[in-house]
Amino acid sequence: MSAWCRIAVAAVASLVLLAGCAQPPPARESATPRGIDSVAYAPAQPPGTAGHLLDLYLPGDSTRPAPVIIWSGGNAWLDDTGANTAGQLAQIFTPHGYAVAGVDIRSSSETTFPGQLSDIKAAVRFLRANAERYHLDPGRFGIAGDSSGAWAAVMAAVTGDVPSLEGDVGVAGVSSRVQAAAAFYPPTDFLSADHYLPTPCSPAGTACAAADQFFSAMLGCPIQTCPDRVAAADPITYVSADDPPLLLLHGQQDTLVPWQDSLLLYQAVQRARGRAELVLLPNGQHGQAMQFLNDTQVNAGAQTQSTDRGHETAAQPVALTPQYLVAFFNRYLG
Repeated sequence: MSAWCRIAVAAVASLVLLAGCAQPPPARESATPRGIDSVAYAPAQPPGTAGHLLDLYLPGDSTRPAPVIIWSGGNAWLDDTGANTAGQLAQIFTPHGYAVAGVDIRSSSETTFPGQLSDIKAAVRFLRANAERYHLDPGRFGIAGDSSGAWAAVMAAVTGDVPSLEGDVGVAGVSSRVQAAAAFYPPTDFLSADHYLPTPCSPAGTACAAADQFFSAMLGCPIQTCPDRVAAADPITYVSADDPPLLLLHGQQDTLVPWQDSLLLYQAVQRARGRAELVLLPNGQHGQAMQFLNDTQVNAGAQTQSTDRGHETAAQPVALTPQYLVAFFNRYLG
């Protein structure tokens, strides 16, 4: 395998086809039992594609409608397979009475920004409009994702109900707002890789150059040539005190999306006097969302700090577990 292929595989966790380096996406995890596969939250666009499908994982019998965690997995926007990894999250959350919706959004070959944002917001609206049908609580919606899916999660969180960013996909007239969001290594400022990653960006084949390609494809322009579009796709642009609380988790060994992307977003929330928690993992790398929660070698030395409407907590050690993620959503959706 060439050096370029090795970098591409590491960058997107073996989910992409890039530069002749064939790596199939992971098999779609069935949403059974007590689940529904491949629900169309909007008509396919283009026809025959999967970018407007979701899988719904439901908890056991409950006396009240279930809160929902919406998940889209990362794939550098190169595939419409964001729902494929939602089963891992469902294993964590459905025993606690949550429903989990794994959402596909369109790839960069199927649409460019703001199409992907329109998709994730359309999925939120669809689930809220159909809450009674699926026994969901429309007032308790959380969202989460990793990498490009984390970008979708934070963008949805900071642009809830912004009319100019609702798009024209799927159900209209229903709120797209969520009540909390968790993001594993989200890209924010797409130009930050050039500034923060230790590997120079100029030689072909570096992870930084790969990241630039992914971002450029999603925006529909080379990122160095379209600063207005880069800013429009940066969640930092939209941060306000009214946003739902954010949990940001980022590994400091990430060679695709620098950990400073989460720090910059956290600092923007801090300035706006909003609510956010930042967890940094000295050993964490890209594509390790579940290892962040389960692998004691990966999450050793993790530190957390938080900002809550002007009240700050200094960085302190934190023991990451799946329950830590559940507890975050319990605080705001419970």
